[in-house]
Amino acid sequence: MLIIPAIDIRGGKCVRLFQGDYGKETVYADDPVEMARRWIAQGAGLLHLVDLDGARAGAPKNRETLHRILEAASIPVQIGGGIRALTDIEDYLSSGASRVILGTAAYADPGFLAAACRRWPGQIAVDIAGRSGKAAVSGWVQETAMSVLELGRRCESLGASWIIYTDILRDGAQQGINLESTRSFARSLQIPVIASGGVSTLGDIASLLPLEGEGVRGVIVGRALYAGTL
Repeated sequence: MLIIPAIDIRGGKCVRLFQGDYGKETVYADDPVEMARRWIAQGAGLLHLVDLDGARAGAPKNRETLHRILEAASIPVQIGGGIRALTDIEDYLSSGASRVILGTAAYADPGFLAAACRRWPGQIAVDIAGRSGKAAVSGWVQETAMSVLELGRRCESLGASWIIYTDILRDGAQQGINLESTRSFARSLQIPVIASGGVSTLGDIASLLPLEGEGVRGVIVGRALYAGTL
């Protein structure tokens, strides 16, 4: 089980949101690059970077900061947040990112997702965030009529190589992973899933280990790392 530190960037700073609410933000560091170095020094094998401003605006807004992290990182990095153009994908991958994460674009424009997967096979992941079983997009603020399972299957059929599955109501709440929904989601797909949302203790991570055989290959950890509960 790969434990993946999250670095969410807003206004050039490292922050965490509560349940994806931009009005409930905690700033943990002024320099996300130093935070990246910290997690790498502590043994991280992969970093998860999100441009929160970009996710809401629909276009990258913290590109310079993300590039600085890519330059400093000695481990694989995956990047998401507002990526809705092939030129943005090319920019991040050519700058050293291992994977690019699509969210809203994967939902709103299946043709775009398919084109990206054809051009960069194995390097396109999709972030699927759900609230009560329905997929949410545009920085998680817009709920859709499509179920997370339906969206997951569609993204897989279009060529996505990984899915990041987030239970929004658990994100930042430190109430533990929603094991039931994560298991159900992973079982419905053939491609690997990274779980996200709710981790607060090593016990939460241990509870995911039985799901490795069902496709859950990693877990993203945010607030628990920054708050020191993990």
